[in-house]
Amino acid sequence: MVIQSSKSDRAVPPLENGDRLSRAEFERRYAAAPHIKKAELIEGIVYMPAALRFRSHGQPHAQLLGWLFNYQVATIGTALADNTTVRLDLDNEPQPDIALFIEPEFGGQVRISSDDYLEGAPELIAEIAASSAAYDLGDKKKAYRRNGVREYLVWQMFENKLDWFALQDDKYVPLLPDETGIIRSQTFPGLWLAIDSLLNGEMLQVMAVLQQGLNSPERQTFVQQLRDRLTN
Repeated sequence: MVIQSSKSDRAVPPLENGDRLSRAEFERRYAAAPHIKKAELIEGIVYMPAALRFRSHGQPHAQLLGWLFNYQVATIGTALADNTTVRLDLDNEPQPDIALFIEPEFGGQVRISSDDYLEGAPELIAEIAASSAAYDLGDKKKAYRRNGVREYLVWQMFENKLDWFALQDDKYVPLLPDETGIIRSQTFPGLWLAIDSLLNGEMLQVMAVLQQGLNSPERQTFVQQLRDRLTN
C-alpha cells in the first residue's frame, strides 16, 4: 500500500528571489528559512535585498529612525516599527525599513494580528533606496498608494535625494519644503524635517527643527484629538 504524504509533511521549498507566490505560500517559505533576515512580497513577486552597507543603508536608516523615534515618544497614540512585516493585501507583504502609525485604539489604519503581524496600511512608511531605479519607487510605491499608505518617504542614496509623498485624491503628490527649507507632515502634525540638514548629515539641526514641530500648536491639537479618540 502506498501512503501519500500530505503537503505539510513535505519539505518546504526554499524562498528564492523572484519567486511568484501567494501571500500564504510566501509566509510558509519565509517562516521555514530563519537564516533569511529580510524578504518582501511585492505585487506577488519575492524580493530579497543583498547585504546592506553602512553609508548606503545602515547609517541613513538609523538617522531616519532616530528622527521618527523622537516624534513617536513625544506623541501619544503613535507607534514605530523597524523592519516589521506588514500584510498589505493578498499580493503584498513588505517589510518596510520604518513604519510610523497611529495605534488601533486611537483610530489608526493598522491592526495587529493574533500572530503579531501588522495588517493594513501604516500611515507613514520610510524606505532607504539605492537609487531612483530601485523597486521602492516602482511596484512598491504603487502597492503603498493603492493600499492607502498616507505618506511615503524614500531616501535615494546614490542621488542623495529624499522624496516625501502624500496621498491626495488617490495619488501620491510630493510634499515640498517651505521657504525655510522645512517639510511638514500632513498626517502627523509637528513632524518637521529640515531636508537640507538631513542630506548634509547635520543631525543636530534636524533634531532642533523637529523640536520646533513638537512645540507647535498644531501638534498639541493633534495630541488632544488622539486623546479624545481614546476616550470616545
